[in-house]
Parts: sequence; C-alpha cells; structure tokens
Amino acid sequence: MAGTSRSESRVGLLNGFAAYGMWGLVPLFWPLLKPAGAAEILAHRMVWSLAFVGVALIVVRRWAWAGELLRQPRRLALIAVAAAFITVNWGVYIWAVNSGHVVEASLGYFINPLVTIAMGVLLLKERLRPVQWAAVGIGFTAVLVLTIGYGQPPWISLTLAFSFATYGLVKKKVNLGGVESLAAETAIQFLPALAYLLWLGGRGEATFVSEGAGHAALLAATGVVTAIPLVCFGAAAIRVPLSTLGLLQYLAPVFQFLLGVLYFHEDMPPERWAGFALVWLALTLLTWDALRTARRAARTLRSERTSPSTTMPTGTVSAVRKADSVSSGAEPLEPAPSAAEPLDSPAAKP
Repeated sequence: MAGTSRSESRVGLLNGFAAYGMWGLVPLFWPLLKPAGAAEILAHRMVWSLAFVGVALIVVRRWAWAGELLRQPRRLALIAVAAAFITVNWGVYIWAVNSGHVVEASLGYFINPLVTIAMGVLLLKERLRPVQWAAVGIGFTAVLVLTIGYGQPPWISLTLAFSFATYGLVKKKVNLGGVESLAAETAIQFLPALAYLLWLGGRGEATFVSEGAGHAALLAATGVVTAIPLVCFGAAAIRVPLSTLGLLQYLAPVFQFLLGVLYFHEDMPPERWAGFALVWLALTLLTWDALRTARRAARTLRSERTSPSTTMPTGTVSAVRKADSVSSGAEPLEPAPSAAEPLDSPAAKP
C-alpha cells in the first residue's frame, strides 16, 4: 500500500508540474497565431475548447451533471457570470502577450492570491491572520511602487488578477468540476464567439482560411492548449495535497516572468524589480503562513485522535480535519478552495 501511495504521489506531482509548466510556457504559443488579432484568437479558443471538452465528455460518458445544471437557474446564472469574467481574463492575457507585455501579465498571476484574500475579507467577511494582513499590505505597496515604475497603474496585471479572483469567487458558489465547468462556460461563450468569427469572415478579415492550413490548425489547437493542462491538473488534484498544489501554482507566473525577461527581452528597470521583489516577499509570507497553519492543525488533530476522552466542539473538529486533509492529501480536493487559502482555478489559467 505504501508503495502504491508513493507511486500515486509521483504521478500526481508529474501531472502538477506538467499542468503548471504548460500554463507557464503558453506565452510561446499565442504569438504563433499572428496575424490573427487577440479577439479572433479568443473566439477560436472558446469555440475549439468546447469542441475538445465535448468530445472528451462523450468518450467518458459524463453528462449527468449537465441535466442537473439545466434544472438550476441560479447555478446557470453564476456560470454565465463566470464565463464573462474568464472571457475578460483570456482576452486581456492573449492581447498582453502578443503586444509585448508578458512580464506585466505574469505579475497579474503573482498578485492574484493577494487579491483573492482581499476579496475574501471585503466580500465574504473572512478574518485574516496577522501574517496574511502583512502580505496584503506588502502587496499593496508593491502595486504603488510598480505604478511609479510604469508611470501608470499596472492595469494589465490588475485586470488579470481581479478578473481571475472574481472568477474564482463565482466558481466557489457554483461548485462544479474543472472539465465540466469549462464545458459549461464555453457552451455559453460558443454562440457569441461563433457569430463573431462568421462576422469576421463576412468582412473578409478572418485569418482562419486566408493564412493557410497550418495557421488554421494552430487556431484549432487553442482548444487543446486550453484543455490538456486542465486534464493534468485534475490528475494532480486527486493525488497530491492542496499545500503542494499551492506551491506548484507559482511555477506558471515564474515561467512567464522568465520568458518575458530572457526570451522576449522586455525592459525591467530598477523600480520594476523593486515592485516584483515586494510581491515575491508577500507571497513568501503567505505560503509560509499557510504551511505553518496546516502543520499546526494536523498536529492538533493527531493529538485529538490519540486522546479520545478529550472532547472538542464539532466545528473545531471539522476545521482541524479539513486542515489535516490539506496537509496529508488523504482526501480529494474540492473544486473551489476558500478565498482565504487561494488556489487558482484551472479553467481560468492563461
């Protein structure tokens, strides 16, 4: 059993590295789709993503969730809201990469956990620990430093971070699995996206046919580029602890940042380095505090298990057990983590 568990953990880690690695390297893909503009690329991504996940769901015969969703107007409305925010997130990201703003786009995914925590406090009335408050304060200072460095607020980063965080908040309410959620969201996006592509074609401005078969294949591959990392993430999520995935999630913006600096040769004056350093400090504090809290909760639960005569309030036991599952990875991940302990929703990835 122990050997099987170790093997499963290795498989989970490999899938986690694969998922976040692909998300981190995706800035290399979007420029290949030029001369298509960001809006055309976005529309193709919506259309082909639905086609890909639709085929996948047919193969595995997972359609029961769709009938349940159609009978729940409130969840359908939330899916529509999520689709709107993911449309903004995808569109801005594609435009940023193809316009030479890869570093600023990576910053959006670095600060996303801080924005998620801030939204948890403001909208969900969640209480933060002192270290979390410190991390949010340092993150706010970083944005001010970067505003000075850019000569204006880093609107690309802020748009990506806030659209991503809002998307995650809505997804928490919907509570739908990653592939199913992507299928539902792209189903809502499909008709507007297809109508836009037909309109472009009618004006003679669509590149899908005019630029040759290779270009058309690359545009169709946007569905694969969207869905394959999500499949790998799903395989990782059921095999490794949430705390491990929480660390792996930083691989994507790290890769994007390195690509922006080393491959795309974007400028990094001293004030931008200072702003990024503050963001990284805030994330280091946030990660350290999350790991420390998970370990402490796990020790508390183990102590409670070895002392059966000690009674604890039901809510405390439940919270501790949840923290223990985060630390040990014994239970599968929920599709929508708490805003106070953020983990990026995979469908929202660039």
